[in-house]
Amino acid sequence: MQKLVFIVDDNDANLTVAASALEGEYRVLTMPSAQKMFSLLEKKKPDLILLDVEMPEISGLEATARLKENQQWKDIPILFLTGYCDEKLLSDAKSSGALEVIHKPFAPSELLEKVNKYVSIQPR
Repeated sequence: MQKLVFIVDDNDANLTVAASALEGEYRVLTMPSAQKMFSLLEKKKPDLILLDVEMPEISGLEATARLKENQQWKDIPILFLTGYCDEKLLSDAKSSGALEVIHKPFAPSELLEKVNKYVSIQPR
């Protein structure tokens, strides 16, 4: 069975590009907000989450903190997607528990390579 990846981003174009890059290898569910992600997590547990950093209401950093506090979800690998590139963001991302920061716009092959790397090291 294919592994499940959640893609969480408030930009439809980013969701489409990321989903297109991964759909051949993974089952992909896209959602426009962290709120939707938390609702879906009650029913499905993904093998990895791609999470936008800057979103209204709940940011990627806040969402990651909530994920890491929950016993059921704390071990799900998280990769951040962001259009920003500064040292504070990179530091905050790593300290929050994200494994990597992927900068937008990204090449679909780069995204697939990073997802493959982190899904393959996760015990299931």
